[in-house]
Amino acid sequence: MKTEKNTVTAIFPKGEKGSADLFTGNAYNYGMVAPDSTYTTAVGNVYFEPGARSNWHSHPSGQILIITDGQGFHQIEGQPIETLKKGDVVTCPPNVRHWHGASPEIGMQQLYIVPNTEKGVVNWEEAVTEEQYQQ
Repeated sequence: MKTEKNTVTAIFPKGEKGSADLFTGNAYNYGMVAPDSTYTTAVGNVYFEPGARSNWHSHPSGQILIITDGQGFHQIEGQPIETLKKGDVVTCPPNVRHWHGASPEIGMQQLYIVPNTEKGVVNWEEAVTEEQYQQ
């Protein structure tokens, strides 16, 4: 239940804090479906505190994001930043650099789905600069 306008309602446990090598700010991952040889799909939840974001990264088989609460951003390299809100669904194409995270004022919670994990899960790259984030 929300108690304040800018509070994000948690559906899943907060999870483990993401590494400062992969995220700017505080982001927490809660893995829900580990990749295996049957489902070959990773599913989890990430909660981004306000201002938190992932580094640039790509997925060999792409990624699907389902925004469950809050407000944030997503950007595919070379394209404008998209504003995300509860109920939005984003598809990140295979092997395409992108980043995602919360807005400066409001956190964001997202489900992620990474299919065909037998091809790999994620390739992490450099941090999103403050200038890139503020666009």
